[in-house]
Amino acid sequence: MIRGRNIIAIASNWHFDPTSKHHVMRILAEENHVVWVNYHGSRRPQLNKGDLSAIWNKLGQIRQGPEQITPTLTVLTPLLLPLPGSRWARSLNQQLVVRQIRRVLRRLPDQPVQLWSFAPDVDYLVGRFNEELDLYYCVDEFSAFSTYDAATIQQLERALIDRCDLVITTARNLQNSKSAYHPHTYLVNHGVSYDHFARAMEPQTDIPEAIRGVPAPIFGYFGMVQDWLDQELIEAVARRHPDWSFVFLGKQEVAVDRLRTLPNVHLLGQVKFADLPGYCKAFDVGLIPFKINNLTINVNPIKLREYLAAGLPVVSTDLPEVRAYRPHVLIGENAENFESACRQALQQRSLYHRQQRQAAVRHETWPDKVREIAHYVQDIQGEIPAHLADRHALLPCN
Repeated sequence: MIRGRNIIAIASNWHFDPTSKHHVMRILAEENHVVWVNYHGSRRPQLNKGDLSAIWNKLGQIRQGPEQITPTLTVLTPLLLPLPGSRWARSLNQQLVVRQIRRVLRRLPDQPVQLWSFAPDVDYLVGRFNEELDLYYCVDEFSAFSTYDAATIQQLERALIDRCDLVITTARNLQNSKSAYHPHTYLVNHGVSYDHFARAMEPQTDIPEAIRGVPAPIFGYFGMVQDWLDQELIEAVARRHPDWSFVFLGKQEVAVDRLRTLPNVHLLGQVKFADLPGYCKAFDVGLIPFKINNLTINVNPIKLREYLAAGLPVVSTDLPEVRAYRPHVLIGENAENFESACRQALQQRSLYHRQQRQAAVRHETWPDKVREIAHYVQDIQGEIPAHLADRHALLPCN
């Protein structure tokens, strides 16, 4: 494992629902000091209610200063300009962010520093902390997000990859695309909080009040309700089966007016991670109804393993990373065969089937994944002096 390091994690908001970043850094913080940087400079904000609210929240976090989550995990929301395509803004951000991170590092034990970036556009931070290792942890095809400037993100991500020692990817398609730019690009699939979600199978786990009155069978989904969710597909299947209930848990980032009109679709909003096993206990089937596009073919849904750890049959659209889990996952490519897959999933709820699904992911825990990443880190550290020392050269901002 990785021990005795100060790890700078450039990531999204710590206070979001748990993602791979949260799970990995919580584990690393057990034997290292982690400085989690709430990075918010990858896209230019828009003048809408969601972005204005986010800006207000960010300003509050900036004023608050570094937040001590645990004795070894500090969260920093830096003052910066969210203008990724601007050369002068990036130059200013470099000065601002480096200064703020160094201020936190000075409070930590004097030990080797590593930079782990989950953001694609922070090449200007590489080499600024005398770090022994720079790692890019790529979890998405960021250029495919509808709110990002594709050309800018592609350029900046390539610059980051060029300067890092190691690239970890979470999907095969990501590994294939990023390995064209870096010889040390590896695939480490997402893990699962197995014991947490396996509580869905335990008699003492309570079903939350919000879902108790929803008629069975329940086809459930948790996660962001975003533009990658195929609302037309959901609507089509829900209209065909008014006797089925469709429950969606998660923050709604896009309009869902058409779904709201359907009496058998229940939009329950964001719930606590701690309560998800209870909701899974109420679900009959877990859903991953994503559109198929350049974003989602590079996605490895964490919820897939969480559903399976809860013993649930899963119905998904045809995502590449889901295919490997057949027959525990049923795939529907359009409304007709998605409906058929849902019908088939209802026939696979026996205790035997549930235990088989759990067994498929029992050894894919987050500690297992961190050990796998640590192996690549420790292996590459021995090669840095011979092959990659020039990647740490201090270059001007792009």
